[in-house]
Amino acid sequence: QVQLVESGGGLVQPGGSLRLSCAASKSIFSIYLMGWYRQAPGKQRELVAAIFSSGSTNYADAVKGRFTISRDNAKNTVYLQMNNLKAEDTAVYYCKSHQVGAGDSWGQGTQVTVSS
Repeated sequence: QVQLVESGGGLVQPGGSLRLSCAASKSIFSIYLMGWYRQAPGKQRELVAAIFSSGSTNYADAVKGRFTISRDNAKNTVYLQMNNLKAEDTAVYYCKSHQVGAGDSWGQGTQVTVSS
């Protein structure tokens, strides 16, 4: 089992930046996928960004060019750098891991609110 803890959320003005962190309880070097999802009130949880064991990354169209996912294997941590934040980015952001042949692990989430 991989335990994930998100941090870094908060209140930010439109156009501002935040960096979210996802600390894992074990090595993430060989984990197939580490990803960030978000869920806004009244909406389903959606994929924001993912980084694969190969180093490849995927982003939702809504965040391309603004968000960057990265990992620090030595710290067992995945980051989501969010720039030029918009009101529609407001959501609870969740960290997820997926290992081949194993179930998914989810963090508890961290609130991001973009408002003037």
